[in-house]
Amino acid sequence: MGPATVEAAQAAEATALVLRDGVIMLGAAMLFVTLFRRFGLGAVLGYLVAGALVGPDGLGLVGATEAMLHIADFGIVLLLFLVGLELHPSRLWRLKHDIFGLGLLQVAVSGVALTALIYAATGFTLAASLAIGLPLALSSTAQVLPSLRASGEINTPGGERAFSVLLFQDLSIVPLITIVAALSRAPPDPATPPGLQLAAYTLAAIVGLVLAGRFLINPLFRIVGRVSERELFVVAGLFTVLASAAVMEALHLSTALGAFIAGMMLADSPYRHELEADIDPFRSILLGLFFVAIGMMLDIGAILDRPYFVVGMAAALIAVKAAVLFGLARLFRMETRRAVKLGLLLSQGGEFGFVLFAAAQSALLIDPEAASLFGAIVTVSMASTPFLMKFNSWFDRRGVGGEADGLDGPELSDESRAIIVGYGRFGQTVAQLLMAKGVSVTLIDSKPSQIELSRTFGMNVYYGDGTRLDLLRSAGAAEARALLFCIDGDRLNAAKLAPIAKAFPQAALFVRVFDRKQLIGLDGLDLAGAYREVFESAVTMGREALAMFDSTEASIARIEHAYRDRDRERLEGQSKSGDLHTLKERMFRPGSALEDG
Repeated sequence: MGPATVEAAQAAEATALVLRDGVIMLGAAMLFVTLFRRFGLGAVLGYLVAGALVGPDGLGLVGATEAMLHIADFGIVLLLFLVGLELHPSRLWRLKHDIFGLGLLQVAVSGVALTALIYAATGFTLAASLAIGLPLALSSTAQVLPSLRASGEINTPGGERAFSVLLFQDLSIVPLITIVAALSRAPPDPATPPGLQLAAYTLAAIVGLVLAGRFLINPLFRIVGRVSERELFVVAGLFTVLASAAVMEALHLSTALGAFIAGMMLADSPYRHELEADIDPFRSILLGLFFVAIGMMLDIGAILDRPYFVVGMAAALIAVKAAVLFGLARLFRMETRRAVKLGLLLSQGGEFGFVLFAAAQSALLIDPEAASLFGAIVTVSMASTPFLMKFNSWFDRRGVGGEADGLDGPELSDESRAIIVGYGRFGQTVAQLLMAKGVSVTLIDSKPSQIELSRTFGMNVYYGDGTRLDLLRSAGAAEARALLFCIDGDRLNAAKLAPIAKAFPQAALFVRVFDRKQLIGLDGLDLAGAYREVFESAVTMGREALAMFDSTEASIARIEHAYRDRDRERLEGQSKSGDLHTLKERMFRPGSALEDG
């Protein structure tokens, strides 16, 4: 058998292995993510468990963990690129105090505290304790940022502070590698630049990427935009991410930081939203594979050998980081509840810990067993994050901390003619119309993050549950002419609204409803108005669409009138029967048109 035949056979075997491993990993991920999401535990824990199960220490179905991790690392790169797209440079400048103030203090204070804990608990040398404690100060960008983006909290003051800390942690990778290199007992690696040179490379790379963004990347996308080929947009987007990451990798710097800067340079581009839509699917799948690879790297043997130490140290890691961040957040004048949430959100170990543990092992500061043991501790802490986030949500809903958080209750509001309960996208529009007329309005919302965001726009929103009689009374509902409930979802029902209507008979009640089912449930109440949240916008869109089919204004008006009459007739019948299928024959169907198109 000739060399060419052997190479072909090896290539075919490698391809078969990659396909088999991919099928196993994606199948396990799909199964466990579905299962864990069903129980409200989030996708990340599902990916970690799937990886641990199929990995070398589990069933051993998939090998080459390190190689898989290097590929999946690109998911973090894409994530930071997308975050950069959402962050205009002016916004980044506004966050400079949080990035270089709160972020710097978090890494330094947490690193020192964890170093002291490890030194006391393990008997390691001070150098070894530093090499482990400082990396443990970093949190998981790959876990926290997707959560903040999905919930929309990344644009709130609390979310911006969490992002600022994570960004500084990414920037701190270079100094931490420098510290590990300075403590090294191993002969210097000629391929790795010294610390000062790395710092110079970092500044040069940032300046270079900023200039490239202005003079190369933006013009490139203008050319691509003229071609109007979506596939070319995908190629151009991936090229931008890969090129920025490759530059940073060549300089031994953070590839994620390079992608973030490239994204930020495109934040004010007219193609930003299309880029985001094209890149996001790649980010999702690669980030999922990253967590599967982290699970595969979990040393189950290390956990079984010292289970109490691993669990105890993971709990101590979470407690120390949460306590440090809470104290620093309070120092930066965050409300108590927000400070607690920030501390818990960033209390886990991070993915860059694995990189720094490997560097410490190469520097002969820690042995492979210690690197494996603390890698397991980081993974366990990451696995706890979904539970901590659920606790955060519960903590927010319960309103733990009350007035100590600095969120004013509506009892402090001035007397007003209207009270709006729920200041989201719906309530904001209603409030704007009333304020345009000069009507005095009291705004109430139960979501602290929404209140904080509203403050940045100069709006004074009061905290509380606006469906409670005592709270409405303290807000001046007895003197108000209108109570407007603009709450999202279908939580408002007749049982909640009837006592309010009885307690404040002088006030007209207006209610936002989620759908016709909720509207039917409010039948019989003395309401000034109940409005399905998307009904009017849907009718408006339908009118605009009819105009595209050669319909005259008179014809459009006649069709709209007929639809509204039938919809009203169906609602009345459904309210009487309690059955949504009542008068379903009055719905328009193919073949039942009023006019031929």
